[in-house]
Amino acid sequence: MTDHGPSPFVTNIEAATLGNDTYRTTLWTGGNLQLTVMAIEPGHDIGLEVHPDHDQFLRVEEGTARVQMGPAEDDLSFDETVSEDWAVFVPAGSWHNLTNVGAEPLKLYSIYSPPEHPHGTVHATKEEADAAEAEHPH
Repeated sequence: MTDHGPSPFVTNIEAATLGNDTYRTTLWTGGNLQLTVMAIEPGHDIGLEVHPDHDQFLRVEEGTARVQMGPAEDDLSFDETVSEDWAVFVPAGSWHNLTNVGAEPLKLYSIYSPPEHPHGTVHATKEEADAAEAEHPH
């Protein structure tokens, strides 16, 4: 998979998401929006994070996730379990985490506004993503 942005692009998002085996791959990066696909292994998570100036939309295509959000790192008062076909809306400034609580990889896609990751980002594993974040924090 390659990042097709900012050129015009169409895709079968369900097929692209289900066919992805990387932790994170950007499929389209524009000036104001970004689409990534993710595969999170059982028991793993995206990691507790906050995007001060980014809204985020996530849609679960396959698997089961625990979604936690809140106003502070130690106040994740929103706690829901979601599965296939559920959407998650993360407001800018909200601390959040998604954990795969199922037995199979969690397949989802995420839309950031504005983009969160450099054009063409591919993180094969969460460890690779964490290392990249440590090297180039936002």
